[in-house]
Amino acid sequence: MKTLFNLCLTACITVAGIFTAKAQSPVIGAWSATNGGETSVLLVTPTYFSITNYNAQGFKNTMGGTWQGTGDEAGELSIEFNTADSTQVGKKIEAGVTFDGDQFVTTIGDTKTSWTRVDHGNGELAGLWQITAREANGTMNAMKPGDRKTIKILTGSKFQWVAINTATGQFFGTGGGSYTFENGVYTEKLEYFSRDNSRVGASLQFKGSVNGNKWDHSGKSSQGAPIHEEWTKQ
Repeated sequence: MKTLFNLCLTACITVAGIFTAKAQSPVIGAWSATNGGETSVLLVTPTYFSITNYNAQGFKNTMGGTWQGTGDEAGELSIEFNTADSTQVGKKIEAGVTFDGDQFVTTIGDTKTSWTRVDHGNGELAGLWQITAREANGTMNAMKPGDRKTIKILTGSKFQWVAINTATGQFFGTGGGSYTFENGVYTEKLEYFSRDNSRVGASLQFKGSVNGNKWDHSGKSSQGAPIHEEWTKQ
């Protein structure tokens, strides 16, 4: 049986090894793997990645950060969050992997993990976004940049939001799953939610519009509270 350490280490090696030639990289998009009832999801944008593990009982762990390719089978990760080991935040990881078409396989000792493509990372919202303004009392208020931030990683069909502090390694919450964006309507279906597993399976709908690198987002949160936010593409 894989230990949590092996799962995280496998994920690190998987991501680092395949990140080459970002603009053309076939690894950009969403990927999935299963092991003993646990689902792992890997999201990759041209600059950012995340890996999340969950099962029927709920969210297990997540990690992610920026990446930079250095060769055909090597790369470097800069970890911004890791719920299994917050001491990794701020550290860089080098590793390698075997990649073949729409699947790639990592090997650690006798343990192999095979990832299968979910999407190719295409779409109007695909990329890394950070919340930069929020409405309060009828006024949109800009948020000061800092170590504490909330980001959204989107591929062609998958999303994940993460609230973190990159200086302290603190993790405040995450949620993710599948999404669509059609005719100005952004719809999320939750597949995991670290704060309340009873919300898994819920579908949330928002109004949305994209203007350049700005995304206007309004509707109701998972708790039913009205929200109006501005996200900026990173």
